[in-house]
This record gives sequence, structure tokens and C-alpha cells, in this order.
Amino acid sequence: MPSAKSNERQVLLRHLNAQRERIFAALEGLEADDLRRPVLPSRWTCLGLVNHLSLDVERFWFQAIIAGEQAAVGDVLGSSGNAWDVGIEASAEAVLEGYRRNIERADTIIATASLDAAPAWWPESLFGSWRLENVREILLHVITETAAHTGHLDAARELIDGKQHLVLTE
Repeated sequence: MPSAKSNERQVLLRHLNAQRERIFAALEGLEADDLRRPVLPSRWTCLGLVNHLSLDVERFWFQAIIAGEQAAVGDVLGSSGNAWDVGIEASAEAVLEGYRRNIERADTIIATASLDAAPAWWPESLFGSWRLENVREILLHVITETAAHTGHLDAARELIDGKQHLVLTE
């Protein structure tokens, strides 16, 4: 019989995966030009948002913060770039595949980390006194952030080609 902790982990992961799947669903059928087209005054693109989710959310929170992986921590400390800005040299396929790989690595970390464990690394210089205390809080934070960005992509998609999530067409 699964423990309450493993059931909690499964529930959290199920909710996170539902949001991740919505990200991919919101992009389904868009051409590369549409993925790169800014639709809001801030000029972000759908591809830039996915790159942000890949690097600033999945890689940052799971690989750097929870696992303390030195390569990911080094990327955070040495980064002067903006994940939202995807250069033309990066194909849409490469950005989407990078997101999938970072999700896969995050899932491996989530599967083995105690929900009560404190972060292995915390960037005091980025957050000041704000802090998430354990893996559970980080998972809830990532679910919330991913869900917010899912809504952003739904709105962007409607502006690009009129497609609406959960609207049945005849």
C-alpha cells in the first residue's frame, strides 16, 4: 500500500504534468513563424515562454534548487542572458526538445526527493529574504507558475489564429 507521502507526490506530479501537457497542447499546430511572433506589447513570443519554462522553471527549480546540481547552479550564477529571448539560431524543435529533456530530468529529481527536504541550494542574492522551505513548496510554486503561463499561451494562441482552449467547434 502506498504511503501518504508517495500519494501526495503522485498528486502533485499529476497536477504539474497536466499543466505541462497544456503548454504543448496550446502550441500544437503552430508554425515556426507563429511560435516566434510577438503578440503582446512586451514582445514575448510563445517560443520564448517555452524556453523560459524550460530554463528558468524546470531547470532552475529542480536541477539547481532542489538537486543542487553544479552545472545548473553555475548556469544560474553565470547567466547574463534572458531565456525569453530565443535567437534565430535556435530552432523551435530544439527549444521544445530542451523543455521535454528538462521535464524528464525534473521528474527524476521529484521521484527521489523527500517532499520535506530543504533545497540543496538557494540563491540568496536573487531572492533576498523570500524563501521556499522544502520540495513540497517548490512543487506548488512550479505548478502555479506553469499554470499561469498556460493561460498566457492560451491567450497568445487566440491572438495568433483564433484557436480557443475548451471551445468546441462544429
